[in-house]
Amino acid sequence: MTSPTNKVQPTVYIIGAGLAGTMIAHEIKRKGVFGRVAAFLDDDPQKIGTKIEDIPVLGPIQDVASLIRVEARDEVLIAIPSIKAERLREIYAIVKEAGFTTIKLLPGISQIVDDSAHLVQAREINPQDLLGRTPIKISLKSSLAYLRGKRVLITGAGGSIGSELARQLLSGGAERLYLFGHGENSIYQIDKELRLLQEEGVGDKATIVPIVGELKDRDYMRYIIGKLRCDAVFHTAAYKHVPLMEANPVAVIENNVFGTKNLLDACIENGVKRFVLISTDKAVNPVSIYGVSKMLNEKMVLDAAARVSEKYGSPDYAYMFVRFGNVLGSRGSIFPLFVEQVKKGAP
Repeated sequence: MTSPTNKVQPTVYIIGAGLAGTMIAHEIKRKGVFGRVAAFLDDDPQKIGTKIEDIPVLGPIQDVASLIRVEARDEVLIAIPSIKAERLREIYAIVKEAGFTTIKLLPGISQIVDDSAHLVQAREINPQDLLGRTPIKISLKSSLAYLRGKRVLITGAGGSIGSELARQLLSGGAERLYLFGHGENSIYQIDKELRLLQEEGVGDKATIVPIVGELKDRDYMRYIIGKLRCDAVFHTAAYKHVPLMEANPVAVIENNVFGTKNLLDACIENGVKRFVLISTDKAVNPVSIYGVSKMLNEKMVLDAAARVSEKYGSPDYAYMFVRFGNVLGSRGSIFPLFVEQVKKGAP
């Protein structure tokens, strides 16, 4: 029987000998459980032929096939957070042609946590990345400054949008980060990932609290919000798969509408100062039950804002919503369908 410590580790080639690539190489060497970094691959003539962290820098990238004899367990990690989609497509084609089957990617600049690259964020590249746009850089630290030292709850924290919010809020200096959801597996996964990030020094002072609960349970929501004493709530939880929801309208209304009402009532009752609903463009002139449910959510938030203003009369209280369109990587989005068409060579 082979123990995990005796398992053959992959040989890793890192594309990009910049700051992100160097951080990843250092992390792999320090932990010694993610494989062995064989070389960097870069186009910078001043770096080619040198060593970083005692690891050789090979290049240019277009010559990968002649520079490396690829083995079955070899992996390539593209560590260029600022990479544009066109260049990513070029590199992807080059390494595929060279024989690499496991191709991983660090997230874009807007998704890098705490301005640092971490191996736990690396994931296998997929066609959605190849359809991307140039990222818009924003200062997340300044945007999240008002949450420093606060207690923040994210509903639907295990979902695609909620989990990304959790990653970014972790570095915002929150005192406590409550991960709320009704799916135990997804909450377990995001809780585990955030704790790994904390081990790397991201949001190390934040207390992470996973919570499995049900928005539709009015009494429970009053209890849990009262117990947690949140300063801010980000409400991302919702049933959102449009065709599936058309066939299950009762479930949509119960979860999206009544669940949101229960949460809003509990927040107002317990003096939660900030409430942000993640809504959708489908709430405008809705033609689906999902769109109707989110339109009702928005009206409920506007009503809640008026109630909060009347009850507390303080500018510190703000209840609002923000509309998203189709989100890349979101479960239930139309994009995965487009991706399948791309894979099949369809228009």
